[in-house]
Amino acid sequence: MDNLSKMLRIEDVANNLNVSQKSVRRYIHSGKLQSHKIGGVHRIEATELQRFLNASVSKKNEEINFKNLKSKSTKTDKVNWIDISEDWDNPKKNKLTSADLFCGAGGMAKGFEMAGFNQVGGLDWFKEAGLTYRHNFTHPHIEGDITDKSIKDKFINTVKKQLKGKPLTVLSGGFPCQGFSMSGSRIVEDERNSLYKDMLEIIDELQPEFIVAENVKGLRSMLKGKVEDKIKNDIKKLGYEVNVTVLNSADYYVPQKRERVIFIANRIQKTNYHPSPLLESGSYITTKEAIQDLINVKDNAEFNHIRTKHSDAMKERLALVPEGKSLYDNYSDSWKKCPWNEASCTIKENHGGVNIHPIEPRVITVREMARLQSFPDDFIFKGAKGKQMVQIGNAVPPFLAKAIGLSIKKTLEKE
Repeated sequence: MDNLSKMLRIEDVANNLNVSQKSVRRYIHSGKLQSHKIGGVHRIEATELQRFLNASVSKKNEEINFKNLKSKSTKTDKVNWIDISEDWDNPKKNKLTSADLFCGAGGMAKGFEMAGFNQVGGLDWFKEAGLTYRHNFTHPHIEGDITDKSIKDKFINTVKKQLKGKPLTVLSGGFPCQGFSMSGSRIVEDERNSLYKDMLEIIDELQPEFIVAENVKGLRSMLKGKVEDKIKNDIKKLGYEVNVTVLNSADYYVPQKRERVIFIANRIQKTNYHPSPLLESGSYITTKEAIQDLINVKDNAEFNHIRTKHSDAMKERLALVPEGKSLYDNYSDSWKKCPWNEASCTIKENHGGVNIHPIEPRVITVREMARLQSFPDDFIFKGAKGKQMVQIGNAVPPFLAKAIGLSIKKTLEKE
């Protein structure tokens, strides 16, 4: 630049970097590119642009160092990281296919759809979640118990029909994991794990190229890691190579600190890649950024935005709860107040207890829950209000699923 003190517009920076203006805004929001707000508009110094360009030259080496550091964070992990940042804003529609077990309201399906995949089927027993799923998607949804052979066969046959002879790229699912215990040195399973076994049977029948399995972070410590090892071994017996690590949803533009263990496996001799974080902890999307505008939106049932009516006494109690703390000492995971200027704490629906709004003395609405889970505003939830909250609390954040989908897409392009 001739004048190093010149203040550049986002449009100017985008032209210099040959990227979209959305990408520039993402660099600013993530802290990678420093800006000044003048009159409410971002301006970037020419010297800052030059610093950003210089830093980009050594980006690959930095990424290698970062990946090596991340892979050591859990001693049992062997993690391969892949950069999805350039694909995030405008992922192209592709010919890849995906199907979803234990699909709930469709968080995983929505995320893979955002990544350009063609969803071919979903399966879940939850009636109200099925109403939501069918309202928001056009592909088939099978409602019923996966342990019922007729339901399992219906899902398998439906997926095969949708594929029309093509391979299934990804089969995903967040399986239950409560039914593991020890008998001497051997892991045994009770009837609750029939769901997990049925998932393995469907994998064996459909032979997807990739498997994505999602679960709570606590699975890793169950029986001192033996449960995780068993799951990996069971998947390997079906002919898949498996990699597993914990991903934080906030790293992928979800305005919520929600950690989940993510298994990625494939049977086609590819490397399993997990998506490299897109944001750093100091630049996460905050609760305020996600839901502030909804304070001024009137109650609207069709938009899933109905405020809960509390007594005056309850309002006083809710107002006094500190951010990040719960209304009840013995229910630390429910009735917790979201922090306003940080990414939200984990969104849950725990036996009627939902998160407390940081500004107003009330619990958050269904639409506010959906925003904090990264569901788009045109994704409408069905059923009674309480059932809608359960659906959202149980869902995989779509942006997290999108990141995983993009990592698989890049895996196939890379090799």
